Amino acid sequence: MWIDQRGSEILDRPECLRLLAAAAKEDRVGRLAVNGASSPLVVPLNFVCHDGRVFVRIGPGRLAELMPGSLVAFEVDRVEADREVAWSVLVRGLASTAVPGDGPIPDPWVPEPGHIVLFIRPDVISGRRFRLVTGISGVEAGAPNIAPV
Repeated sequence: MWIDQRGSEILDRPECLRLLAAAAKEDRVGRLAVNGASSPLVVPLNFVCHDGRVFVRIGPGRLAELMPGSLVAFEVDRVEADREVAWSVLVRGLASTAVPGDGPIPDPWVPEPGHIVLFIRPDVISGRRFRLVTGISGVEAGAPNIAPV
């Protein structure tokens, strides 16, 4: 295990992939970031994982125009209050249009999710785990704070 300069546990690739897959199975929402024409676009999306790749399903529009063939980032995180731990995983890689047989089709929460399925190749995966701390001054009462593991 590697600890960064702030004391955060740096997660290795297998652990990042495990957490990513677990979050997908728990129907968590991740955030997809892609470069727009004049500014970054960040969108919350449901997702599934298959062979380390992140699959998303979207409808026509700006995201569908920007994503295929672009380098994108996808982030998912979770606070495990019962264990007093929080973690975050970031996947960066090339987004491509999926064809039948590439992997599972996500089932988004939105009423009309669209029929465009894309996947993100996991070129770079990074993650951190933090211990939750309460009672640090200057932070809203009752809100957990994230502290190094």
